[in-house]
Amino acid sequence: MYEVVLSLHSYWAYLVLLVLVIATFNAIIKTFGDKEYEANDFRKSLFTLIVSHIQLLIGLVLYFVSPRLQLFSELGMSGVMKDAVNRLYLVEHPFINIVAVALITIGYSKHKKKLTSKAKLKTIAIFYSIALVFLLSRIPWSAWLG
Repeated sequence: MYEVVLSLHSYWAYLVLLVLVIATFNAIIKTFGDKEYEANDFRKSLFTLIVSHIQLLIGLVLYFVSPRLQLFSELGMSGVMKDAVNRLYLVEHPFINIVAVALITIGYSKHKKKLTSKAKLKTIAIFYSIALVFLLSRIPWSAWLG
């Protein structure tokens, strides 16, 4: 089961990054170009929200079926924190990615309350950009690309 969930989490991450980049750059370009907020912009931000939440759920399942989780009982918290790889997989990656999904959720919720196109797009651009930076900062690149 672990291998299946790990593969799903890894491949779904490509989709998350793709739609997040599209939604983010769309909002940035339209904000600076003084363009109008359209139904397609709403769809892009909503799809990003949905895809990122699905990834979060897959990641939570992966976290709790992962054999790495046993390292907390074997090494203790200080042992996990001393090892960069274990710290990345067990603490940094999950924590930062939960924060990133929260930022996407907050940005999506806040943008719906804005009344002007510029305010809507700017809100999405800010929150989604921060979330994108957070996600990119904690991807285990060596495992993902190697």
